[in-house]
Amino acid sequence: MELRDYIRILRKSWVLIVLLTLVAVGAASTYSILQTPTFSATAKVFVSTQSTGTTSELAQGNSFTVQRVKTYSDLVATPIVLLPVIGSLDLGITPDALATKVTASAPLDTSIIDITVTDTDPVRAAETANAISASLTSVVAEIETPVGADAVSPVKLTRAQQATVPSIPVSPNVPLNIALGALVGLALGVGIAVLRETLETRIRNQRDVEQVTDSPILGGIVFDPKAQERPLIVHVDPRSPRAESFRTLRTNLQFLDVGRTERAFVVTSSIEAEGKSTTGANLAIALADSGSRVLLVDADLRRPKIADYMGIEGAVGLTDVLIGKAELKDVIQPWGRAQLFVLPAGHIPPNPSELLGSARMTHIIGELNRAFDVVLFDSPPLLPVTDAAVLAKNVGGALIIVAAGRTHKNQLKGAIAALTNVGTSVSGLVLTMLPTKGPDAYGYGNYGYGYGSDLDAETAAAPKGKAGPRRTRVQA
Repeated sequence: MELRDYIRILRKSWVLIVLLTLVAVGAASTYSILQTPTFSATAKVFVSTQSTGTTSELAQGNSFTVQRVKTYSDLVATPIVLLPVIGSLDLGITPDALATKVTASAPLDTSIIDITVTDTDPVRAAETANAISASLTSVVAEIETPVGADAVSPVKLTRAQQATVPSIPVSPNVPLNIALGALVGLALGVGIAVLRETLETRIRNQRDVEQVTDSPILGGIVFDPKAQERPLIVHVDPRSPRAESFRTLRTNLQFLDVGRTERAFVVTSSIEAEGKSTTGANLAIALADSGSRVLLVDADLRRPKIADYMGIEGAVGLTDVLIGKAELKDVIQPWGRAQLFVLPAGHIPPNPSELLGSARMTHIIGELNRAFDVVLFDSPPLLPVTDAAVLAKNVGGALIIVAAGRTHKNQLKGAIAALTNVGTSVSGLVLTMLPTKGPDAYGYGNYGYGYGSDLDAETAAAPKGKAGPRRTRVQA
């Protein structure tokens, strides 16, 4: 991943990251509140040697003292020092239990021993530290004193600092616990966000499509919650940004397959409800507005939608021509004021794929290519049925609609493979249902204006009050 990928992940999952951070901070705060506060008190003991005061004796005594300090530090936690303390303070615990509360340390190259006691009672902590320092002084004096009536210990321990009653607990350290909790929550949130992005199989943006195929991306249309109310946005509101996105798509389509003399394309998708029918209808209107003679064919002989969207009579159409019950000139209907014509699906047959792959269909495709500048065939999705692949083989070009957040990468791969298996390449892809907010938001600068919308077109009803077609017949 590149740096911008991580930035996009953080922008995309910031809510999760913040939530986990807050949860971790809350857990750390709760843990700190539930912990019993402990206090620490420290007494300092100075170790010195008794000598006549000559220079050599002072040097030797200083070296001897430094060596002895570590020994006396280890002596602090032994029963010989702690038992008198337990008895004098009536602590009621064993020396081993008291030893867990006591630490003794000596700063490097010094003759000072720090005796620290931690306890839940601050007064008891201070009294215990002072008692241990006094007990250590007595024990060392007894141990170091040679045998003899007038013998004097060469080592002298003096309490340099008396332990005072602490007012602030040393544990729990609430600020530190909260900071650690925040760091743990932040790391956990970022880790989960990166893992989720790594395991994500849905197509969210252009980069995801580019990881699947090298086919050109012709344009993008953002999701519009009101699209079901007006699916033919190019006709209803031609000046809207969404309508402009379809005109951008129209412009990019003119540069596709420049080597092909026929400008016919199958509009399909990987799965259902990706917006292929409304995309095909709006694209046909945009092409007709540019002056081209355009035919929109409803070749979805299983769930035809074009007649409902365009507001035309769909009882007779392509299937009737394929079985010889009607002629093209009798079923092709002009629509609107531009050079746009619509061929509805007609009756739903029991064998759609056989009809679309028949010699009669190949002949009809040839006639339509000669009669119109651009022919768009709205067909079923590629993965559930083979209709679109069979039709694309005869048409020669295919546009795959990819719904962001709905189509999985393996589904797009399967759709492309279905076309490749019949010897047809993908002419281009169109991203639909792109988000308008967030890190994957689709905006100005990607494809033309980059605004626009699509919908879950397969379930949308035709809008009311739009301009109807002219009920005339045309010679195809």
